[in-house]
Amino acid sequence: MVSLNELKGIGPKTATLLNKLNIFSVDDLVEHYPFRYDVLRRSDLSMVTSEDRVIIDGKVESVPLIVRFRGGLNKLNFRLATINGPVGVSIFNRAFLKPNLGIGTSVIVIGKYDKQKNILSATDIRFGSLSKDDKIEPVYHTTSGLTTKNLSGYINNALLKYGNDITDNIPKKYMDLYNFSNKKTALNIVHNPPNFDKLKEASVRLKYEELFEFMFKINYLKLENEKNHLGITREGNIKDINKLIKKLPFELTGDQKNALDEVISDMNSQKRMNRLLQGDVGSGKTIIAILAMYYNSLCGYQSALMAPTEILATQHYNNIKEILKDTDVRIELLTGSVNKKDKQTMYKDLKDGNIDIIVGTHALIQDEVEYANLGLVVTDEQHRFGVNQRANLKNKGIKPDVLYMSATPIPRTYALTIYGDMDVSIIKEMPKGRIPVKTFIKKENEMKDVLELMYEELKNKYQIYVIAPLIEESENSDLTTVTNLKDKMNLAFGSKFNIDIVHGKMKPEAKELIMTEFKQNNINILISTTVIEVGVDVPNATMMVIFDANRFGLSTLHQLRGRVGRNKLESKCILISNSDTKRLEIMRDTHDGFIISEEDFKLRGSGDLFGTKQSGDMSFKIANLKSDYKILVQAKKDSMEYLKDKENDALKQKLIDSIHTS
Repeated sequence: MVSLNELKGIGPKTATLLNKLNIFSVDDLVEHYPFRYDVLRRSDLSMVTSEDRVIIDGKVESVPLIVRFRGGLNKLNFRLATINGPVGVSIFNRAFLKPNLGIGTSVIVIGKYDKQKNILSATDIRFGSLSKDDKIEPVYHTTSGLTTKNLSGYINNALLKYGNDITDNIPKKYMDLYNFSNKKTALNIVHNPPNFDKLKEASVRLKYEELFEFMFKINYLKLENEKNHLGITREGNIKDINKLIKKLPFELTGDQKNALDEVISDMNSQKRMNRLLQGDVGSGKTIIAILAMYYNSLCGYQSALMAPTEILATQHYNNIKEILKDTDVRIELLTGSVNKKDKQTMYKDLKDGNIDIIVGTHALIQDEVEYANLGLVVTDEQHRFGVNQRANLKNKGIKPDVLYMSATPIPRTYALTIYGDMDVSIIKEMPKGRIPVKTFIKKENEMKDVLELMYEELKNKYQIYVIAPLIEESENSDLTTVTNLKDKMNLAFGSKFNIDIVHGKMKPEAKELIMTEFKQNNINILISTTVIEVGVDVPNATMMVIFDANRFGLSTLHQLRGRVGRNKLESKCILISNSDTKRLEIMRDTHDGFIISEEDFKLRGSGDLFGTKQSGDMSFKIANLKSDYKILVQAKKDSMEYLKDKENDALKQKLIDSIHTS
């Protein structure tokens, strides 16, 4: 992969900004796709209203005047000769444009038009003129200090300089069958579309490649499972598990019992288990994993449970210790923050078979970790690890059984396709005694009510999550930011309560520290982006307040809501939004994550299905599981056909290698 700093115009500062967008290489840059396209089409000023976005072009016919205000603000005014006659143009804080706006200069102006005054208040000015054909302009996700124009320039520079190095990851057979262009051409078109027909062709080609690569991995693992289907045969006594179940401080639901039966049946069979345990937030998946690990240890094998973060791993460790406290099972925690000496001791004990259950993060699959007889691997929030790590986990031990847990309910049709290499167990039924979280929809002008509700919780010594969708303001964004919200919360509660922030751009150690402080009740209000979405239990948190709730997918909102109500206390979730409240009513009226995910698919597609910008293989760059489902199904069929073809070409080997090396 070519480094960003090899591109003209990208220095350390710009590289840091690009990193914020998860762009770390030239490959990432050219695959940073537009999230929408603006169409520049000349407006008919006689037909527009004061609310419409207006686009006009013409020639400057008066010398621009600059009006200056206090605080360094300025306004640029000039007259534009258009096909509809002269129009006044004013734009704020663009005084620097004056030298370029000489009389006769052709410009395109975008903004709002006041018919009475015949003045267009511009938000943007571009040089040039509109042609008869619509001009299609890409719009990219950006960050503060980086504009769509900057990004477009960097992307086109990269394509110009390194375009010939871009390789196709679609076999020639399918390139010919579907008459696909090469990837370089397709990338050029999606970033610089000449027309909508060409744009659609290029998009389909890139989506197919992305989904082909994904389904190739899934199908490869499926075939490997079938090939190496013989796993560990156990001879344990189910009565021992039933004794432990009777001692639990709660009763298993029917769905939990069914899931446990399926897991134990897999473990007792000669077939190697490869099962996804899918359950709604709070449905009780973890107890199934603990019982499976306990059974595995009774049969003389080791278990490993891998979680995406240290705080979640620690939480699992404590839960397992509590459930198995009256047994002889030895449980240890292995994470990045364990000191070197303790790590070495743990490595030795694992290798010698002295540890029965090890809980940890990615540290569990490092090369230096060796197991005496690993029989079961459990991963929590499996989509965060991605397909490649499914393969890496299985390579530890002698064909261990694998159980994946996910609290992200998705429609069954899609689950069977994207988790096509696994058996699926589903837990829908909620444990008895769980009080549903009350959900309210509030508008911004009702903030006083929201603050009063928050104050009631704080007075009763409970804690609150406050969610903002962005870390910092980006181009043309009016979304509430984390830092903005901290200022507001400090104003309302800062004198009496502790307030802190956590977000995805913080270093993992800093994030873990804040979350631990919140868990220990040293922070009363935690302002966050969606990084707190999955996993962490804070029983004392009884309220979730989500700003700009209309900007989130329903599945993400449901995951966020699941962070409260982790106790016998009544909890509340407040969705603040001035728009799209009809859609948000689904959240108010149902707590079934499977119904919510179906609605999310109908309304938005897969964009927010797995939360915002997750790190696993579900974060497709251009494909969408709902709108591109037909392409997904075709890619699944083609990739399986390609894999079964005896001929082993260079591309096939490259795709297989990528599974084992990522």
